[in-house]
Amino acid sequence: MRWPSRSTTALRRLYGSDKAKAIAFLNKDPVNSVLARANIDRMGIGPSSALVHLQPGTRDINALAWDGGNLIPLGFDRDGLESLADTVLGHGKLAGSLVGPADQVLNLWDLLEYPWGPAREVRPRQYSMVIDHPPLLEPDPAVRPARPAEDGLVLPASVAMFTEEVGYDPTTFGGSYAGRASRLIRNGMTYVVMGPALDRPGSRVVFKADVGALAGGVAQIQGVWVAPDQRNCGIGGAAMAAVVDQVRATFSPTVSLYVNDYNEAAVKVYQRVGFRIVDEWATVLL
Repeated sequence: MRWPSRSTTALRRLYGSDKAKAIAFLNKDPVNSVLARANIDRMGIGPSSALVHLQPGTRDINALAWDGGNLIPLGFDRDGLESLADTVLGHGKLAGSLVGPADQVLNLWDLLEYPWGPAREVRPRQYSMVIDHPPLLEPDPAVRPARPAEDGLVLPASVAMFTEEVGYDPTTFGGSYAGRASRLIRNGMTYVVMGPALDRPGSRVVFKADVGALAGGVAQIQGVWVAPDQRNCGIGGAAMAAVVDQVRATFSPTVSLYVNDYNEAAVKVYQRVGFRIVDEWATVLL
């Protein structure tokens, strides 16, 4: 089933020639747009996976959605969301998730739930948090960027984090997840604390966090994970303080993340580090 046909003349594919205007639009809200902006920054001169809604009678962009695996809607009013829903349904493909500002994601899901549902999970309230000053806690000096030679130690921690958060092992669907984890390490965007292995000689990762998106002066932290036996031992706050300190020095003065509202322990840790809540996000896992 598709929604009743309506004009989508103002909603079209984003081309390289539109890139400057797309960036100008995204710069109005760099924290909420960091995931989409990271993709826009990489686009070339041809068509992209973004859809833009143009101001009537102009070429100015007043809404944008990244439609490349994950669907990220930004700036749409109700009519615009209806056009977006109609357009993505016409593509005949299912997104992996909807993610972004809660009002955008949940209103769009209202339009897509019947043809695309049921969702594996809807997370209707996630806190978008930001810190743009030195951390309030003393940083853990053991935190450092992971080294390429530690790829084999970091990947199990990354897979454990993803499996806990999303509900399945991402490596069962090919090598793309492992490849991305390796790229983050090579780019110095994965931070770790190492400790002794539990059941063999050698080391293991006991804390991990990634700079999962970097664009528009914002570094978004993703993939935060603490080894189960190290939880509730006070490692998280000092480690996150060190991540913030190093990310601000290396990549961007503004650091963001988003966290499920029900994860009260994590929210309190981030607030102790100095993060503040600036908006609410939502995620629909498909």
